[in-house]
Amino acid sequence: MRVLGVDPGLTRLGIAVVDGGAGRTVRAVAVDVIRTPVDDDLAVRLLKVADGVEEWLDEHRPEVVAIERVFSQHNVRTAMGTAQAAGVVALSAARRGLPVMFHTPSEVKAAVTGSGRADKAQITVMVTKILGLTTAPKPADAADALALAICHLWRAPMRDRMAQAEARAAEIARTHRARLAAAAKATRIRTVTK
Repeated sequence: MRVLGVDPGLTRLGIAVVDGGAGRTVRAVAVDVIRTPVDDDLAVRLLKVADGVEEWLDEHRPEVVAIERVFSQHNVRTAMGTAQAAGVVALSAARRGLPVMFHTPSEVKAAVTGSGRADKAQITVMVTKILGLTTAPKPADAADALALAICHLWRAPMRDRMAQAEARAAEIARTHRARLAAAAKATRIRTVTK
């Protein structure tokens, strides 16, 4: 499976493509940062993000897009820009019919480092080791994008199994309710006919 990982941001948007193989095998395909000038109007910056993401989607043809879920931040303006950039990425993926998965920062940290409280330096070190890179990806936004793709590749099979189990449980519950209703109806009919 090929995953486009995105660490959303308006000034710097980390973007990476990782291929997943059997088990936990992962391979980095590409990584970069899409930058927009802070002096540009918001609409122009979002357009530049969209154009950059579209180029990546055209070039790398991912099967799924994994985006970091915007979590509460102290700076509301930064949070808004991050959320808007994430929305542009999700829209670009949706236009192509690609599934979009959102992962919380703690999910990504836990998947890659084993701790949901890891710092950016720990994430960079682990991403470098996991992918067998000769140099650490920089800036941190690039490492975070790689971590998002890895997180998705490692968690997607578990999510799929959970969804299948939930669907089976729901079907069993429906069948059970139908049997109970049929038994209750049969009991009522026998009672009336006596």
